Amino acid sequence: MSASASTQSPAGELSAPHPTLTVYNTLSKKKEPFRTVQAGKVGVYLCGPTVYDKAHIGHMVGPVIFDCIKRYLKYCGYDVTWVVNITDVDDKLINKANERGISMLDVAEENIADYNGNLTALGVDQIDHFPRATECMDEIIAIIQSLVDNGYAYESAGDVYFDVAKDREYGKLSNRTLDQVQGDGGGGADRKRSAADFALWKSAKPGEPAWDSPWAKGRPGWHIECSAMSKKLLGETFDIHGGGLDLVFPHHENEIAQSECCHGKTFATYWAHNGLLRRDANAGKIGGRAERTGDATEAPAEEQVSGKMSRSKGAGGLATLIAKQGGERIRFFLLRTHYRSTVLFSEEAIEEAAIGLESFYRLFKRYHRITKGDFYHLQARAHRTEGDAQPTGNETLDAAAACKARFITAMDDDFNTGGAIGELFELAKIANRYCDEKNLENGGADNATIGDLTLLMATIKELANILGIFQKAPAVAAGGSDETLGKIMPLVIDLRANARAAKNFAMADAIRDGLAPAGIKIEDRPSGAEWTGGGDGAVDKVMAMLIELRQTVRKNKDFATSDAIRDRLKEAGIVLEDRAGGTEWSRG
Repeated sequence: MSASASTQSPAGELSAPHPTLTVYNTLSKKKEPFRTVQAGKVGVYLCGPTVYDKAHIGHMVGPVIFDCIKRYLKYCGYDVTWVVNITDVDDKLINKANERGISMLDVAEENIADYNGNLTALGVDQIDHFPRATECMDEIIAIIQSLVDNGYAYESAGDVYFDVAKDREYGKLSNRTLDQVQGDGGGGADRKRSAADFALWKSAKPGEPAWDSPWAKGRPGWHIECSAMSKKLLGETFDIHGGGLDLVFPHHENEIAQSECCHGKTFATYWAHNGLLRRDANAGKIGGRAERTGDATEAPAEEQVSGKMSRSKGAGGLATLIAKQGGERIRFFLLRTHYRSTVLFSEEAIEEAAIGLESFYRLFKRYHRITKGDFYHLQARAHRTEGDAQPTGNETLDAAAACKARFITAMDDDFNTGGAIGELFELAKIANRYCDEKNLENGGADNATIGDLTLLMATIKELANILGIFQKAPAVAAGGSDETLGKIMPLVIDLRANARAAKNFAMADAIRDGLAPAGIKIEDRPSGAEWTGGGDGAVDKVMAMLIELRQTVRKNKDFATSDAIRDRLKEAGIVLEDRAGGTEWSRG
């Protein structure tokens, strides 16, 4: 696809509809069969951040959702180009730069790096282009000039405004009339023909960053930037425009007006708006199936926007949240509900989501114990048409195929990730039940049963790939998992096993009690004990338990155990130093 050419056919006709996929369109207020501007290709534009400060969790909702949407469209056979813009020139950026005494560019670069790091932690890796407003000034000025030349915009004292009264369809996205539109207001109100008119170009004040233009040195208005960047990379008409519900008005309404008046054709076929994050003090119970299935149950748009969680209402510290909870937990939490629904945020809710993830992690370990295979290295189908399952007469495999079919049906229904995740839990239950029924961990495994189990696990991998979860083992994927913990827990397990073998139940109980504050549980299995859990501060808490345990065995003159603890910790990269005030530890 050319970066600058329109993808629309000369006649402006859309492709034949997908046979099963429907998408809710904010413009029509209904679900519509999915049709594309160019057969087999999809152009997606998502409004990205204004990078004047560090990202908060609200900035991740859209990217996580659209990362999943692109994955599913690719699974359906489409060639997808996904663009997320960066607003790197804005009043807030200028104010932040002045406040900190650095350049606007430095502020932007610092916060772009933070934003990209957070995307990586949450597994968002499907974005194709990150255009910046400052890199698209020629395209921005060209669109503004076209609007002026054709009477849709006017210059006033160096500023340029879009004349809303000239667009007879203005308000069609947000269902507002001109009488309901307040416009930008502010210091430019006296230079406008109408309060509803919005700025396309702003003349610069002394000392502000500015670019040359036919009107005055200045910078673009917010809305025109997205029209220019989407046209540059996706063409004059593209398929899906996304963003948060708070952007419907004025941002997306104004994008439509300026783009369609400039080009005389549809700007975007589908408008997909995600629900907003709201803070919730009470986490709900998570079960096997998603909390919401089917159609989204939304609060009214005004209520969602007024109650949304933003930096001004206490959102922040995303990097800290990722370090504490791990990116996969947060991604899973955001995908549990339908994307158009309001998301009630709390750390307790993320912890609840983590309980569901742990059930999958235990299954993956079980698969490894039985087969010695690694779930994360399984080869899975990449397209929905590959190897369509036919009834086999194998009750277990047929049940799994039915789950997969329901998963796809949910995703076909306006990308219902909540319903899809429910089917993923059902698949895990089927796999665990198969292991139990066939007694696979106690001598029941043979080539046939291992083959069937591997097919079950490959189906889970196939569907998990669509959601963008289980891409890496949790110790690697979760930002909150300390690598050191994985090195010291084998020592803890061995100490507990030795204590139980020696009938030293006091020591075994001390180890169990010492792990509880770290959020760690040990499960005894025929093949040996395994541990799960951990999180923020877990290493410190486990080390405190081990130091106390070492002091106890030294008092009991069990120097062999004391030395074993010291030596094993040294192998794990931890050095113990005995001082007058007690024992201290450090990473060597």
